[in-house]
Amino acid sequence: MTPKKLSFISIYFLGINGVIGSGAFLLPQTIYKDMNLMSVFVTICAAITVSMVALCYADLSSRFTGSGAAWLYSYNAFGRFTGYELGLFTWFLGCCTYAAEIVALLTTLKSFWSVYNNNWVYFGTALGLILLFSIINFFGRSLVKFVDNLSSAAKMGTIILFIIIGAFFMHKANFSPVIPKAAMTGVGPYFKHFGAAFSVVFYMFTGFSFIPIAAKQMQNPEKNIPKVLISVMISVTIMYSLMLLVAIGILGDKMSLYSTPIAEALRKGVGEWGYILIIIGMLMSIFGVAFTCSFNTPSLISSLSNEHAMLPKWIGKKNKYDAPWVSIILTAIVTAVLITQSYLFLVSCIVLASFVQYVPSILAVIKFKHTNEFPNHGFKLPGGYTIPILALIISAYMVTNFTWKTILVGAVVAILAAVLYFFIKKDVNEEKRRQDYLSKMRQK
Repeated sequence: MTPKKLSFISIYFLGINGVIGSGAFLLPQTIYKDMNLMSVFVTICAAITVSMVALCYADLSSRFTGSGAAWLYSYNAFGRFTGYELGLFTWFLGCCTYAAEIVALLTTLKSFWSVYNNNWVYFGTALGLILLFSIINFFGRSLVKFVDNLSSAAKMGTIILFIIIGAFFMHKANFSPVIPKAAMTGVGPYFKHFGAAFSVVFYMFTGFSFIPIAAKQMQNPEKNIPKVLISVMISVTIMYSLMLLVAIGILGDKMSLYSTPIAEALRKGVGEWGYILIIIGMLMSIFGVAFTCSFNTPSLISSLSNEHAMLPKWIGKKNKYDAPWVSIILTAIVTAVLITQSYLFLVSCIVLASFVQYVPSILAVIKFKHTNEFPNHGFKLPGGYTIPILALIISAYMVTNFTWKTILVGAVVAILAAVLYFFIKKDVNEEKRRQDYLSKMRQK
């Protein structure tokens, strides 16, 4: 029996769930610290700039029906090595996201449960969660869809509830001054604060790049994925902007004092029950995203091993429940190392890994437009080379906001992947399949 393909609505809600993560609940504090009320302006700026990259993905997804997103596009545009590097960076991005969600979960617990200030309890719980998720994943994906749906419902319900209820408790005085304090200290400091806030907001949108990864499971992916990408970006921008406006309207300059500002805002508005309601929604949402990451991330390197022969076969080994147990263990080990880092550092690593994905994907758009390879089906990027070039400039700007520590981590991942590549025996049949696939796509 052929599995039922995902419809437009299903892909849309999966996209919403993929983009809106823990950052929606924890990062407004950080954004406000840098830009005050202008946080909303920064959010819209980031949304517009990320949307340019998303439009490039929409163009590429209309050219390919295969799963894989960024690494697949680069693989077909620039060859095996580039696709391989992007594949491993996508896996690293998944590990960072997995770790960030676990750290976010524990940060939320720490905000009202002081026992989590103890490192033994904190890291013991984190490692326990990784172990629990790994054991569940050894037995297949029966729970994944249920947890993902529950997480999505909790997330959307929490955000909508906060916006509707919180809107009645906003105070006009909290919207002054409009211009952030940093702007009064000179152009240099202002742009430094803007860049810091921009990077954080940029992270809150990066999940869009995962939407095309499972293209083969979707109905008419060439037509539906571009529509979903655009719809998701518009929806998320509206929700983020309204959340920030309501939170600032309730808390004002106290916004920067709380690690869970959204929950604290509703506590101030309606009392303790509002705080508890938001915290429960946050915990369900973050737990669900972490669990989904624990499943999807190992599947990626398993696919690189089994379906594309880019990694040794033993990495893709599966047990009797069809679970890639070696990939699950490798993902758990890397994630366990990453949870020792701060949430904001993990956010910066996610933005860096996303940047590494974006640049080759944008260049792939430019190449395909120039060579007319792999024609579009259902969506074509308007404006010729304008949007890809603007997206490249924006991506280059992101580099200026990375710390040396983040860049070093990215360099280490790239170098280790490159060294490993030259020790992996190339599969002649895999290369032949690739050439056959390219030939078929060009004939369409």
